[in-house]
Amino acid sequence: MEFVKRSTYRQRVLTSLDDKVLMPTEIAKRSDIKTNYVSKVLSELKNKGLVELLNPEAKKGRIYRLTDFGKTIVDKLE
Repeated sequence: MEFVKRSTYRQRVLTSLDDKVLMPTEIAKRSDIKTNYVSKVLSELKNKGLVELLNPEAKKGRIYRLTDFGKTIVDKLE
């Protein structure tokens, strides 16, 4: 929880994904963060088990969603 609270970018990316499956460009638009930052944040969140990449073989058009743990964190943020 503290890991997420320390960064507004992490919070905004997680809340953008709430109950959705999105590509980084869509997350960037919803969270008003540049795509390159979104990609970095998604990598951090994935390593912490908060989001999952649904199509890891794809080089373009990658899609992400919250894990159950990520959903729990988003609920606590709200």
